[in-house]
Amino acid sequence: MRALLLGGAGFIGLHLARRLVRDGHEVTIVDDFSRGRADADLSAMRSSPGVSVISADLTDPGTYAGIPREWDQIYLLAAVVGVRNVETDPARVVRVNTLTVLHLLDWVAPGSRVFFASTSEVYAGGVDAGVVEVPTAEDVPTMISDITAPRFAYAASKLLGEAAFLHTARARGFDAVVGRFHNVYGPRMGADHVIPEMALRAHAGEDPFRVPGADQFRAFCHVDDAVEAMTRLMAAPGAKGRIVHIGNDREETNIGDLAKLVLRVAGVSPALVSSAAPPGSVHRRCPDLSRLRELTGYEPAVTLEEGVRTTFAWYAEHGRPA
Repeated sequence: MRALLLGGAGFIGLHLARRLVRDGHEVTIVDDFSRGRADADLSAMRSSPGVSVISADLTDPGTYAGIPREWDQIYLLAAVVGVRNVETDPARVVRVNTLTVLHLLDWVAPGSRVFFASTSEVYAGGVDAGVVEVPTAEDVPTMISDITAPRFAYAASKLLGEAAFLHTARARGFDAVVGRFHNVYGPRMGADHVIPEMALRAHAGEDPFRVPGADQFRAFCHVDDAVEAMTRLMAAPGAKGRIVHIGNDREETNIGDLAKLVLRVAGVSPALVSSAAPPGSVHRRCPDLSRLRELTGYEPAVTLEEGVRTTFAWYAEHGRPA
């Protein structure tokens, strides 16, 4: 199989590339390398047999002219993500995430099978408004409670992407699969997400240890499980034209308890200091994975403790990614 990974040098993208290569497939990665350029994992992937790497700006329509159009699978993972990026420059988030989608849709050939990486943030506003149930299925109403809030720039860009993919796929004759990721974590994901951010502070010996949003709840999904779900969906005929939640519904955890787990893994016991959650942060998030199970037979395999241990070990060795 020949797979094209747009944004394949990012967090989920590189883990997916490794999996596809391990399964014997040919992989082409296209990325602007805005992060991870000096990453040893990326360097190793570049030298792997069956891997091609193209450095390019996916917001430039001219980029696609140099890419072959015939692929067995295409994954669009490229996006500006992370709360700090969103709050610092929401206009860039909207521009990059939207242009990348629209240029790909202008280019993709009929008969292709394309995965679009979306997010649970598209319905987060409805959870706190009390109109969306948790655990949450795919057919709930999407809701952005305050379009002027910088945090919702990311959700709006992904919601547009979902609509663009599903409508264009029907009109243009290609298969679209939309995966909504729910709190995916793991090694090499940057430093602005809760588990690696806590791991770095615990490793540095922070005391007292800050726990923003300690009363919130999340269901975290290890990246290996997310990749397993993606590959299964792309092989499932019934996933065509569907939005499918990707996550782990087995171990929903309180953020305060997550902090205690990270500290236990780190072998430290500082005083804990709770503080308010970041503005716009949803109080609770957990996916209903009934559709994913029905389509693929997927079950999460990595426990939260196992995942936190491997993630902490990676950050303890590598430190804050560039």
